[in-house]
Amino acid sequence: MKAVIKSVIKAALYPLYERRLLSQLNYKETPHHVGIILDGNRRWAKSAFSIPQTPEHGHRKGAEKIIEVLEWCEEANVKVITLWLLSTDNLNRPAEELDPLLQIIGAAVDRLAELQRWEIKPLGALDLLPTWLHEKLSKVAIDSKGASDIVVNVAIGYGGRREIVDAVRNYIRTGVTSGKSADEIADEISSDEIGKHLYTAGLPDPDLVIRTSGEQRLSGFLLWQSAHSEFYFCEAYWPDFRRVDFLRALRAYSQRHRRFGV
Repeated sequence: MKAVIKSVIKAALYPLYERRLLSQLNYKETPHHVGIILDGNRRWAKSAFSIPQTPEHGHRKGAEKIIEVLEWCEEANVKVITLWLLSTDNLNRPAEELDPLLQIIGAAVDRLAELQRWEIKPLGALDLLPTWLHEKLSKVAIDSKGASDIVVNVAIGYGGRREIVDAVRNYIRTGVTSGKSADEIADEISSDEIGKHLYTAGLPDPDLVIRTSGEQRLSGFLLWQSAHSEFYFCEAYWPDFRRVDFLRALRAYSQRHRRFGV
């Protein structure tokens, strides 16, 4: 009973707290690019709030949260959002869990495409994905191109190390195709050149990276691009991520002095 009363009081106070947070924010200082690690779906599914308590139900609730969070980003003038939906490590999960998860991700991408509100760009080793999902992501990227000045990167089959390896491999192949020798290719390599071959080529690096579920690590998310990013770790599992949590992340970001390694 006490827990219920406490929950009711919190729910009543949240709108007041949101207004207070909003009054402390200056949207002119909003991060241009926000990366989000959507973590905690399976753990949420094991909690008392989930019925049924299955991984699939947790992933579905997590997918339902995506559009809501994108709307918060839109309100805050964030122009690039990168959502990590599936890692290369996740592809090693048992088929009985992976197959429903891929279907849920595919449905979430379809929903984003139906809204026609944002430009959708898939990031990751798409060749590792089932053909039907690879083709779906490619079509959505083409159909949504130029739909908005807001870009939503959906990182699916993504791994930071894999991205860097792919970037170096593509850099070398480009040099070979243009007739350069191995020495010339090696001499011309630089961080700028590698950056041109990353999955996020042409987009700004993330200013802010948010991870839900209380874990305080990147787990390989945007390893190259996040060298000078600010990080915010939220205790809430992804399905429970609230606007209050998002505003707290923005407030924390606005209070930091970014040094960019200097």
